[in-house]
Amino acid sequence: MIRLALALAALVFVSACTHTREASPAPLILVSIDGFRADYLNRGVTPTLSRLAAEGARASMRPSFPSKTFPNHYTIVTGLRPDHHGVINNRMEDPERPGVVFSLSDVAVTSDPIWWRDGVPIWVTAERQGVRTATMFWPGSDFELHGSRPSEWRAFDMGVPSEARVDTLLSWFDAPADEQPRFATLYFDIVDTAGHTYGPHAPETNAAVALADAAIMRLVDGLAARGVSANLVIVADHGMAEVSEDRLLDLDAMAPATIAHIVWDGPFAGIAALPGHEAELEAALVGRRAHDECWRRGELPARLHYGTHRRTPHVVCLADIGWRYRSATIPHWAGAPSRGDHGFDNAAPDMAAVFVAHGPAFRRGVALAPFDNVSVYPLLTRLIGVTPEANDGSIADIAPALRDPR
Repeated sequence: MIRLALALAALVFVSACTHTREASPAPLILVSIDGFRADYLNRGVTPTLSRLAAEGARASMRPSFPSKTFPNHYTIVTGLRPDHHGVINNRMEDPERPGVVFSLSDVAVTSDPIWWRDGVPIWVTAERQGVRTATMFWPGSDFELHGSRPSEWRAFDMGVPSEARVDTLLSWFDAPADEQPRFATLYFDIVDTAGHTYGPHAPETNAAVALADAAIMRLVDGLAARGVSANLVIVADHGMAEVSEDRLLDLDAMAPATIAHIVWDGPFAGIAALPGHEAELEAALVGRRAHDECWRRGELPARLHYGTHRRTPHVVCLADIGWRYRSATIPHWAGAPSRGDHGFDNAAPDMAAVFVAHGPAFRRGVALAPFDNVSVYPLLTRLIGVTPEANDGSIADIAPALRDPR
């Protein structure tokens, strides 16, 4: 705790020195801790994050629907809801690419810019406006998009330890000043992995939360040692809910292969009608049942902001928290059954994501009201001084945390 206090004090001192002279904005580091539920911050295992929150700002942040990894990571860096940026799920199909399935396990497909081109991520905007960027594992950042890519980037490798990820990012700040990034990203997946494997309430998940906190401490120490006064924005893409194998909905029975093609299953499902069977599929699925509800494309509740993109299947279904759809036609993890999952209603408390902000741009001790994660993007563009693309967010949601809320 003493070491943490000294490191944070060093950052404050560097910040004070920075503001005594004309200088470019402080560098901004956007950190994602995948699957870090908002209430994980209250478990007593996060001394670094808790201190950053106390000396900066914190909130319980609503993910966009669906509360899945790729859609929300792209929302955070574009300010667009998934229905607008087009990455509508971790698994999806596109009528412009018949027979091709986008899934997290197929890098050759996920790195095709066609899936991402409906949004313009912040590193593209920044590079166009002369701001140097670097990404350490962020979905959509390891290939050229809109004719641009970050000045520094790394292709995702789950085997790279958290410490090595931090050290790679810190090494970019060892470069000459004009070669250092003004915007950088960092990504950790250990909390999400533990949450899926053991469930959100397991001791193993708490241990993973503590490891992520230690990685943030390594980052804070490393920045202080280099005299770098950075603004830190630490987020998650979604939370995590307890699930079990005795709460499964048989999607193959609900939508037989004679009338439907299952596009994806899980906490929410996408089902395409076979040609000529649209009405039959709707009659079989649309409406409320004991543990779920289904809608026609374009008729989902307005609060979900979902269902109009061309990639949306004919029917979308949403299971109650803790329940999931299962189809034998979709590949599943062959290991032990998952005890945690996400993709549920984004308003569910279990899906709430952490938000912590700390640095020279932020006031101390601010507890923000819950807000939608689309509003992170206008904050990011403000902090690095670039003109944002059109987006769905509002900086007014986060302005109370800023020293200069204009």
